[in-house]
Amino acid sequence: MPNEIKMVFDNQYHGIITGHHGSAQVGPAEGALAAYDMVLGGLGACLNHTFQTVADKKRLKFQAVKYDITGVKREEVPTWLKEVTVNVVITGADTEKKDAYLKAMELANEYCSVYQTLKHVAKMETNVTFE
Repeated sequence: MPNEIKMVFDNQYHGIITGHHGSAQVGPAEGALAAYDMVLGGLGACLNHTFQTVADKKRLKFQAVKYDITGVKREEVPTWLKEVTVNVVITGADTEKKDAYLKAMELANEYCSVYQTLKHVAKMETNVTFE
C-alpha cells in the first residue's frame, strides 16, 4: 500500500499535514513544523521502527530510546542536507549486551529507507550512548 499525506496551506505558508495516523501544523507559526523538521522526524521515526524491530528479534530489552537529530544544510542552492548527526540514547539496556545494541542500531541504519535515501546527499553520522 502506498504512503499518502495531504497538505493544505493558506496564502501565508501556514498549513496542515494529514497522514494516516494524525496531523500537524506546518509552516512558520509557533508550534508548527518546518520542512526539514519533518524530514528529520521521518528519519527518526524510520530509524526507531527499524531499530525496535531488530532489537525485538534479538530479544534486546530496554526502557526507552531518545533521538537528537541535527541536519546541516549546504549554503549553495539548492540547499539540501550536507550533514546529518543522529545522537541516540538507549535507557535501561542490559549493560552486558552493549555490542548487540550497537549492532542493532548499525542494522537500523542499513535497513531504514529514509536513512539510505538521505545518505546519497548527506554525510551521515550515528552516535549511541547508554543511560
